[in-house]
Amino acid sequence: MKTVQEINARIREGKVVVVTAEEMVGLVARKGTKVAAREVDVVTTGTFGPMCSSGMFVNVGHSKPRIKIGGGTCSLNDVPCYCGIAAVDIYIGATAMPDDDPRNKVYPGEFRYGGGHVIEEFVAGKHIKLVASAYGTDCYPRKKIETYISRETVNEAYLYNPRNSYQNYNVAVNVTDRVIHTYMGLLKPHIGNANYCSAGQLSPLLKDPLYRTIGLGTRIFLGGGVGYVAGRGTQHNPDAPRTPEGLVKAGAGTIATTGNAKLMDPRFLKGASFVGYGATMFVGVGIPIPVLDEEMAYFTSRSDEELYAQVVDYGNDYPNRVPRSLAEVSYAQLKTGTVTVNGKEISAFPLSSYSKAREIATILKEWITSGTFLLSEPVEHLPGPGANGGMQFLEERSS
Repeated sequence: MKTVQEINARIREGKVVVVTAEEMVGLVARKGTKVAAREVDVVTTGTFGPMCSSGMFVNVGHSKPRIKIGGGTCSLNDVPCYCGIAAVDIYIGATAMPDDDPRNKVYPGEFRYGGGHVIEEFVAGKHIKLVASAYGTDCYPRKKIETYISRETVNEAYLYNPRNSYQNYNVAVNVTDRVIHTYMGLLKPHIGNANYCSAGQLSPLLKDPLYRTIGLGTRIFLGGGVGYVAGRGTQHNPDAPRTPEGLVKAGAGTIATTGNAKLMDPRFLKGASFVGYGATMFVGVGIPIPVLDEEMAYFTSRSDEELYAQVVDYGNDYPNRVPRSLAEVSYAQLKTGTVTVNGKEISAFPLSSYSKAREIATILKEWITSGTFLLSEPVEHLPGPGANGGMQFLEERSS
């Protein structure tokens, strides 16, 4: 048994043993969980994929004379922001789009620029055009402003992402007779391809499936900088199907994350456009998992061969909430580039980047080994299986 305090002491002393989740798979295969639990202090994880439920709060600073953007309108590079917060606090979401974007009026829309692109450019240090209007008050008399902001000029800018780092996810296929465009990418008719979105054996929440070390206050890698878990993410559903050991086999837990956007790196925050669906942002997340005991050595060493996902039809079942799985496939199978669904061998394509996930886990390992990154214990753990009764859905009701 180890504690986070003991591991942090080893980090300060330069004696900590850190391996990536990928390295932990091989180590346990050679030495077993008992030896690994004694030898390894921390396992680092990583994932880099599209995470729509992300965005950035910005305090843009006060103009002369002052303007009350709250209650008015505001845009950054023509992408509308939410400004119903305070005088000069705004929030730009990753999926926000310019008002003049035709969206899917001419199907499929291209969605070339959105909130995720603005955030990437802001983090890269570029100047961002701000246009705001207000109704004017005695203490905030100005009614319109056009200017430029940057990470150097604003008071604060921090990511607050309501849902990141899904613990497992669907493998998307399309059983209909037409091409469809989804947030899982283009899906060919008659189960012509399969798209998936997870780093598998490197993915953070798959390495701590029971959330023993993850919760409110956990220090993490976020967007190339240091961030924190802000609590359970939206749609957190720990009651998803699991193996007898507790490994999830479908979309389950999520985390909300936050961190100082001024200190982030645009290599790990990328605006993206999904044809026929919308704009989003790729986010890099890495979580250090302390190896507290043999159970954590076991969970952190599960390989792609042991981690499974459900194949779901996005042509009919997903949009109509039909609870059906067409097949169950391992990430090892997916990473070969082909899987078999309904007796048909099809190409499998990742939306997330495994090489970026590996880079994130490696950077986090270097931070910890160098003593610049200490672990933090959550002040409140994520709810585990049986804690919240599963995800709720909106139903139509007559008044």
